[in-house]
Amino acid sequence: MDSASFREAVETAKRTELDRLGSSKLLLSLTAADLSESAVLRAAAFSEHAARETFRAWAADETVEQAKAAFEETAQQEDEHLRRVLERLDSDLDLPDGPGLMHAYLRGRDDTIERIAAGMVGRGLVSLRTHTQVIGFFINEADRQGADLFRELKSETEDALTTGLILLDELCEDDDEWERARMVAEYVVQVAYDDYADGLAELGVDPRPLC
Repeated sequence: MDSASFREAVETAKRTELDRLGSSKLLLSLTAADLSESAVLRAAAFSEHAARETFRAWAADETVEQAKAAFEETAQQEDEHLRRVLERLDSDLDLPDGPGLMHAYLRGRDDTIERIAAGMVGRGLVSLRTHTQVIGFFINEADRQGADLFRELKSETEDALTTGLILLDELCEDDDEWERARMVAEYVVQVAYDDYADGLAELGVDPRPLC
């Protein structure tokens, strides 16, 4: 396996979950149906904050130099994303101490390959869909600056995902390691989807698309 077939395998296996995470219902779940600009920005800030703290923790104890450098760079990127999102908010925001379900799982990974696959690829696939929905929100609000901001964040998230794939090409030495990477990447998508579906269930909304 290589990085291209790895990404394809993950996206194929979790196509339903990723498609639903990429639907307009995502923001309903993330904001508890408060589709105001401030609520959408709060949800985005919480996500960037959680990612920053995850990658900071990994960078602090990672022993593989290529991975350590990538985690440090991603933590800095997430810190910059958080700063830019907070600049859009009109009020102070208390950032949560807890990591949320997906990042709680990620922070439990101590293996380098699992961290890359789960945190940079699996989480990246979820984050791309989140950014897409936030871009759509600002387009609907006729807010070009807001849409452009999240287009830039999405592009940088795609770059981080690509870095993760390159690292897997460099570090995975056999099929067993690729398989382990695939399993954790898919599991991250599943955790994100379950959290999304639970949020909709609390609102009485079915996560399945209307036919």
